[in-house]
Amino acid sequence: MSEEKKSLNFLEQIIEEDLANGLDKNKLRFRFPPEPNGYLHIGHAASICLNFGLGLTYNAPVNLRFDDTNPVKEEQEYVDAIKNDIQWLGFQWENELYSSDYFGQLYQWAILLIKKGKAYVDDQSSEEIAKQKGTPTEPGTNSPNRNRPVEENLALFEKMKNGEFEEGSHILRAKIDMASPNMLMRDPIMYRVLRKSHHRTGDTWNIYPMYDWAHGESDYIEQISHSICTLEFKPHRQLYDWFLDQIYSGKDLRPKQREFARRNLSYTVMSKRKLLQLVEEGHVNGWDDPRMPTISGLRRRGYTPESIRKFSEVSGISKRDNVTDVALLEFCIKDHLNKTAPRVMAVLNPVKVIITNYPEGKEEWLDAENNPEDENAGSRKVPFSKEIYIEQEDFREEANKKFFRLKLGKEVRLKNAYIIKAESCKKDAEGNITEIHCTYDEKSKSGSGTEESKRRVKGTLHWVSIAHAVHAEVRLYDRLFTDEAPDAHKDKDFKEFINPNSLVINTNAFVEPSLQDARIGDKFQFQRLGYFTIDNDSTAERLVFNRTVPLRDSWAKIEHKK
Repeated sequence: MSEEKKSLNFLEQIIEEDLANGLDKNKLRFRFPPEPNGYLHIGHAASICLNFGLGLTYNAPVNLRFDDTNPVKEEQEYVDAIKNDIQWLGFQWENELYSSDYFGQLYQWAILLIKKGKAYVDDQSSEEIAKQKGTPTEPGTNSPNRNRPVEENLALFEKMKNGEFEEGSHILRAKIDMASPNMLMRDPIMYRVLRKSHHRTGDTWNIYPMYDWAHGESDYIEQISHSICTLEFKPHRQLYDWFLDQIYSGKDLRPKQREFARRNLSYTVMSKRKLLQLVEEGHVNGWDDPRMPTISGLRRRGYTPESIRKFSEVSGISKRDNVTDVALLEFCIKDHLNKTAPRVMAVLNPVKVIITNYPEGKEEWLDAENNPEDENAGSRKVPFSKEIYIEQEDFREEANKKFFRLKLGKEVRLKNAYIIKAESCKKDAEGNITEIHCTYDEKSKSGSGTEESKRRVKGTLHWVSIAHAVHAEVRLYDRLFTDEAPDAHKDKDFKEFINPNSLVINTNAFVEPSLQDARIGDKFQFQRLGYFTIDNDSTAERLVFNRTVPLRDSWAKIEHKK
């Protein structure tokens, strides 16, 4: 077997085998079928990258089909968000389709099943039907309506469609096998009465198809060659095939359902229901809150399409459910931004430094490299003056030998600038340091070529000139949950593990003036601090930055201590 064959995932191997067994490559067609009842998350991104990736690999079309069979939960807002997310990830669908496009055909096929004696109308209560279902080890019992005459079923089904019955009073069931070991095959529901307006069909329909009925038949209508689902649909495959058996012509391409494990991520929840709960109860500020695992949330936080596609690639495609460490996602964004994000200087918790021997009123514009990882990134000018800000944590009056930042009597280098030495400091009534007085070595300017400029000191600090500093708000985002599996505890609500420090807002940060004209979505490395992006709330008068990810992984230290 060639190296190329060895690198194929198991789904690609299935496709290759089908091609080897005579499937026409021109008939390959894939689809991504989201239900528009919420925003897409990082788990959906795996499916998007998989299906559209297969389309690119085999030069085959990929349909975007909205599974819009439940008007109770579906909204146009979600349709628009899903389309935006897919395009942002870098993919384009062949056809934009909807299960609702096929409501007429699905209804006609349902009538066909009734005529064949393969479906019947049941008017029992849901409680009665549940009792007859049986258990995984005990067979179910037949509904007393199971053998209704065909004509009676046709008449009742038409009344269902015409809105003559109340919700919950009648359903259409497939007549399969109430003794099947697969519970899904025990006369599943095909249609239910729903007197709800649909986001596309309005009030045309009073009955709506169930997912299992609409799924395979929609694939068949679109001539999807490989219907790729997540693992929880594996038990549904038998029903998928049974429904296809009832309408398959024997001439057209017959879709094949295959399953892969969904993407689960540590320190988050992936259930749309639970994500909706976080939104509705105000634990987060909407679906695009940067703490959410939604694609829109990750985008707002500063994640790039390239990093999410890379994450999907390196995570791989699995046959078994597993949990992927969120650190891998964080690595992917760090790796991409390390290569692409300009380096800038920002001070989040400022303390004033006065360089006492620097000439009064003097200012310099120093050369600063934009990105050492990109030889084409060029450089910029950064202003320097007598008074600067540094981080409060970068100064101590006294410290041990392992503290390589600024302390009284010791020297550090200011990034792209000079070596300074701390001489004294001032404090307020509470003992907080308000000013640090330093001297500088005027011959130590970085890049000047003097012997003093080459002199090595152990610490290098970032800084911002006070006279030129631009005030900014910085939102420090962290993981939303403190537990790596917040919804795995049967005795606790997942919300008990919400991280109280998942968002810390700093309104007193300062950044270098080159950022004054930054635009929403622009990404930067704040040197020594992390990667940040301009938030949607930012304006020309008020810069707002979101922390995408810190440079150092503080969680690794926490895990190490456990």
